[in-house]
Amino acid sequence: MAVLAPLVFIFLVLGLNSINGDTDPSDVSALVAMYQSMNSPGQLTKWSSSGGDPCGDNWKGVTCSGARVTEIKLSSLGLSGGIGFQLSSLTSVTDFDVSNNNFGNQIPYSLPPNVQRLNLAGCGYTGSLPYSISQMASLRYLNVAHNQISGQLPDMFGQLPSLSNLDLSSNLFTGDLPQSFSLLSSANNMYLQNNQFTGSIDVLANLPLKTLNVANNKFTGWIPSQFRNINFLNDGNSWNSGPAPPPPPGIPAPEGGGQTRQPSGITPSASGSSGGGKKSGISGGAIAGIVISILIVAAFIVFILLKRRSKKSTDIEKTEPRSLPPVPPQQDSIQDSSMVNTKAVDPPAVINLNLKPPPMDDNNISFDDIDNDFTAKPIVVPKKQSVAPPDATSYSIADLQIATDSFNGDNLIGEGSIGRVFRAQFEDGKVVAVKKIKPSVLHGQLSEDFIDIVSDVSRLRHPNVTELVGYCSEYGQHLLVYEFLKNGSLYDFLHLLDEYSKPLIWNSRVKIALGTARALEYLHEVCSPSVIHKNIKSANILLDSELNPHLSDCGLARLVSDADQEENVGSGYSAPEVSMSGQYTIKSDVYSFGVTMLELLTGRKPFDSSRTRAEQSLVQWATPQLHDIDALAKMVDPALKGLYPVKSLSRFADVIALCVQAEPEFRPPMSEVVEALVRLVQRANMSKRTVSLEQGSAVRARDQDSPRES
Repeated sequence: MAVLAPLVFIFLVLGLNSINGDTDPSDVSALVAMYQSMNSPGQLTKWSSSGGDPCGDNWKGVTCSGARVTEIKLSSLGLSGGIGFQLSSLTSVTDFDVSNNNFGNQIPYSLPPNVQRLNLAGCGYTGSLPYSISQMASLRYLNVAHNQISGQLPDMFGQLPSLSNLDLSSNLFTGDLPQSFSLLSSANNMYLQNNQFTGSIDVLANLPLKTLNVANNKFTGWIPSQFRNINFLNDGNSWNSGPAPPPPPGIPAPEGGGQTRQPSGITPSASGSSGGGKKSGISGGAIAGIVISILIVAAFIVFILLKRRSKKSTDIEKTEPRSLPPVPPQQDSIQDSSMVNTKAVDPPAVINLNLKPPPMDDNNISFDDIDNDFTAKPIVVPKKQSVAPPDATSYSIADLQIATDSFNGDNLIGEGSIGRVFRAQFEDGKVVAVKKIKPSVLHGQLSEDFIDIVSDVSRLRHPNVTELVGYCSEYGQHLLVYEFLKNGSLYDFLHLLDEYSKPLIWNSRVKIALGTARALEYLHEVCSPSVIHKNIKSANILLDSELNPHLSDCGLARLVSDADQEENVGSGYSAPEVSMSGQYTIKSDVYSFGVTMLELLTGRKPFDSSRTRAEQSLVQWATPQLHDIDALAKMVDPALKGLYPVKSLSRFADVIALCVQAEPEFRPPMSEVVEALVRLVQRANMSKRTVSLEQGSAVRARDQDSPRES
């Protein structure tokens, strides 16, 4: 017994550890998605793209408490790709550090909601800060330094009372500091250096700061006196010199400032009133005198300027015998040339774009002198400059003609409302898909904006979004070059396969639905501003060799004409509000996604005129039957031959019912759709098993063959 007792104790300890090591499924799902988004890097030892036990198996950089993940520290590991879009389910994570990696793109909207320490520094992030940060009430440390985050800082810091350390340094922020900065009641250290902030820093004056670095910005105004006793770095700005102006009458000057401080408990006396004791500060009469003096000086300066302008106008009238048309406003001169009548633009307006104006006291230059040099030259308003996208290759027409055999019909792989798609193979063996945009699509202003459109599309980076490889814009031709996905579209698999082809098994259909939902979640909730697709359908869901879905035509919504939109309305994918008003929203995309899920479930087209009138519209026919188990079994695609889990089928139908509701406000956001499909996959344990290995009560099999995992 003496020997058995220690063995029993060790056994119990090991048993308890194995139980505690069983990680919460939602945490596992989020880490798996994160690992997949980072392209399954080998440096993350013990991580897996197909489940596992992060807590029990000690995944690199992951710390747990019980069954929940509490810390993720992956700093400086040379990681790339992204960090996933399910991080909001990591509700127990308090420390999240992925700094100094090579992620790029935008910071995802979905982040651990209860994090206290968030470090995203040095990751190459662009775009703007996600608004989800404003809801992290427990956040104490935020570091996004050394990225390329741009634009004005959102006014979203009002609900962060615990934030004590904020580092926004070395980015591309512009504009004034947000007013909500004044509510950061715990702020001790703030680093704003090496940006392009403007305006004053008065909003920071009353914070309990110990360190403040605002160097190398474009701040103006006076430095608040409160910063004299802290570690304050402020070089490289345009501060006002001299003492700060006095406060308005009745308001005491700030403590430590250049004005006399009111003694405690004493308020300023009104002008002209009598009372015991001497008045402190500046009297009302003195302030009035200062204001009047300033007004007099300002009036004198305005008078001098008006007199000079009048004199110059007189000189011009004398030297210019002909009348001049009015000079258009300055902003008109930078409009696109297609929008401006160049004959109506006066030559001096163009000259002002290229030459510095003469000194105010130089009256010897007249418009006649300028005209003598430029009257023989045509007047051209400069076109808007578009910057070529850095992440997309510029191809020549000659290269693409060779690769497609002069766009031979044998290489045609698809055709849509925007243009035709050809298979192209270069001399090095690389195969791509080339979308040749119809000339009628890129008309007028859109033709001028083509490079901007390409730039926007090239920034869309997600594992389930078709990647833009390059573009071509020569000789009036506009082409987009995408990655080539050899398995074609989902539409082909569902509606065009012959009797010898293998249909999609149930597991693959759920996998396609989940991947497409993640692509839409990225467009709607991660991209800023949100990207509305407007054309979700099975023909725009392309499949790779492992049947992973890739959503195509993302970011091309403005190329779809009104006529094409009307055609889409009749296809069966469009939401009711689009049919009535023609207005698209992200909820319209959700409806179209629900219709696509119906295609996956039934194998039917969204609208099929060959069927009876009651069954032509897939949504109208299927919706009343989605909650009826018996009717649902009859709706399932016959190609599945009954091989599917009944519970999985039922939950799949529940998601469809939510997405295709007539009222857009009742449709769920795509993040909720993703969560529902993830739970469906987890419950069915589809990542490791085929349908034949699941419980017999959950399978309706018509023969002994089980479907093979794709």
